[in-house]
Amino acid sequence: MDLSAELRDRRKAANRTIASVAVDAGLSVPYIANLENGRGNPTVAALDRLATALGAQLQLTIVDEAPVKSLLPSNAADLLAESPRARGVIAELAGARGTTKRSIERQLTTTLDALGGLLPDEPTLADLDRLLDLLLLSHRP
Repeated sequence: MDLSAELRDRRKAANRTIASVAVDAGLSVPYIANLENGRGNPTVAALDRLATALGAQLQLTIVDEAPVKSLLPSNAADLLAESPRARGVIAELAGARGTTKRSIERQLTTTLDALGGLLPDEPTLADLDRLLDLLLLSHRP
């Protein structure tokens, strides 16, 4: 996970300035700006305060081993990158759900990877379009 991009994306998705987040988190503007630019080593307490100020919850996980990767490489990220339609749907879903585009992309990648185990072949752009249709139908009135 790219912490700096996640913080920046969440702040922008909430239509907030660094200054307003700094006030709510009790942190300095330069400190948050540095974190958003990939500089600095935040404490867990500072990250927790930032998450709260951004309407999120900090979750930390310590694992013993790296997760087992699939024997076949995933093409889900490539499909998302190839699809101009996916960009628009991702932006729409992120806005409607009050989350980041990066979060929606991760969820779509995970879903496409899961579908790969159910389909006879790797997911295609057509499969991605069907999934996007389903998501749009479920979120629009």
